[in-house]
Amino acid sequence: MAEIIDGKAFATSLRAKIAAEVASLSFKPGLAVVLVGSDPASKVYVANKAKQTVEVGMNSFEHKLPAETTQEELLALVRKLNADPAVHGILVQLPLPKHLNADEVIAAISPAKDVDGLTVTNAGLLAAGQDGLVPCTPLGCLLLLQDFCPDMTGLNAVVVGRSNLVGKPIAQLLLQQNCTVTMAHSKTRDLPALCRTADILVAAVGRPEMIKGDWVKPGAIVIDVGINRVPAAEGKTKLVGDVEFETAEKIAGKITPVPGGVGPMTIACLLRNTLTAAKRIETPPTP
Repeated sequence: MAEIIDGKAFATSLRAKIAAEVASLSFKPGLAVVLVGSDPASKVYVANKAKQTVEVGMNSFEHKLPAETTQEELLALVRKLNADPAVHGILVQLPLPKHLNADEVIAAISPAKDVDGLTVTNAGLLAAGQDGLVPCTPLGCLLLLQDFCPDMTGLNAVVVGRSNLVGKPIAQLLLQQNCTVTMAHSKTRDLPALCRTADILVAAVGRPEMIKGDWVKPGAIVIDVGINRVPAAEGKTKLVGDVEFETAEKIAGKITPVPGGVGPMTIACLLRNTLTAAKRIETPPTP
């Protein structure tokens, strides 16, 4: 039976360390979150971000815009936040309403304040192995892995999923840890056989319980990034990951549950990125 990786406990510990460091600073880091429209899941997520930002001693700046907001109005707000010295991190909550161009909005964010790590500049720095701001969820996955497996040198890692938000950046992070990394996706030929080669299996494909227990190599570390809402008994719904947890738990060495695994790490790493950005902005390196 696999050891459960408790992301909730790890995130609590990480937030405590962030709060202690924030308290030691001579300035107050500020995080601005922009929400366009009234998507219910996004509203809950933004509220949690604001609450946890304040709890660690940072300033939280919430900008809630109507769904009818135009592209130019949103870009104008981003430019205003770029220029605001009290704001060290900017996050535009995705998805945006369909009439807005998310790529253009992300490109407008100053890379120094891009705490979601989605600008081309930060993606390029990550690919080049240089210091940038790393997307929060992949960073959370890496921190969990490092806690259980400090030396990943030579391990086979399979990442199922190729998104800019999770799949591509976690593959880059694992390469930096000296893993041998294979990127796979829903169209990969004989995906089950490939998954069985993985010492570290990261599931970020966005399909409920797609990865079955018998796809898992005995003793492997399984990081399940998926958060999928599916029907449950009595007309209710429940959250499941991209991995079939009940069967995989019997084979894996270590595994993240859903909920309570990777999810709590995302906001904690957002706060970590905001702290990192703030320190770099306020105390730039000497020439």
